[in-house]
Amino acid sequence: MSDNTLRCALVYRLESSGDPVLLAKYDHESAYEDRNSSYADAVGMVVGSDPPGPVSEEGVVGGFKVVQSDMHQIVYGSDSEGLCIAVITGLKYPSRTAIQMLTDLYTPYSEQFGLQAKSGTTNALTKKSKKVLSDYCKKYDDSTKVDKASALNTKVEEVKVQMQDNIATMLKNTEQAENLAERSNQLNEQASQFQKKSKDLRKQMRCKNIKMTIILTTLVVGVLLVILVPLIMKAKKAAGGRRLLRGTLLEEWDQIMN
Repeated sequence: MSDNTLRCALVYRLESSGDPVLLAKYDHESAYEDRNSSYADAVGMVVGSDPPGPVSEEGVVGGFKVVQSDMHQIVYGSDSEGLCIAVITGLKYPSRTAIQMLTDLYTPYSEQFGLQAKSGTTNALTKKSKKVLSDYCKKYDDSTKVDKASALNTKVEEVKVQMQDNIATMLKNTEQAENLAERSNQLNEQASQFQKKSKDLRKQMRCKNIKMTIILTTLVVGVLLVILVPLIMKAKKAAGGRRLLRGTLLEEWDQIMN
């Protein structure tokens, strides 16, 4: 029996008392049934003595534990309702791959047998769930292929994330460019409106200046007329008086001479 093999898969229901009830088992390598029929009980004792960690989220498997002996490795976890899935592997079988298998197996198993698992008796689901257990054991039988596939999937996911980031950045840059163009158009429009208002204001100021010039000129002319007209009239009267006086003196002189 090579040390990196996936040997068997088991399903338990964890009772509130902490005792596990074996619901199904599948001996993938046919390594136990003939030589030791109590392997499921041994795994059950391990799970019962060191149960999986608490899982708060519904519909997921977690709280994984890894227990090793001189020849075997047991990897197991459960959901929030006590459905526990375990695998026995060789010591060199990567525990991360075993956990990946449990995670991958949990969804279809819980969907098909979740209700029956809540009330099933010992080995009640061994035959019913043999196919799904067998399919996933075959899928994860060669850990090197699984690791390569996982690495490829991880790389694909990384590329997808990078592409999504690039697209998001491109869209953001495009949006920023559109915003800048829109802002530029708004500034150009505001500049045009300001220029037009400036021209209108200059026209209004010129009109006001002309009006003020006319008003001031009119006021100056009016003031000058008010001042000068009386003076001119007074000067004319004074000139007329002097001529009258000169004429009177001349007449008196002529009379004296005659």
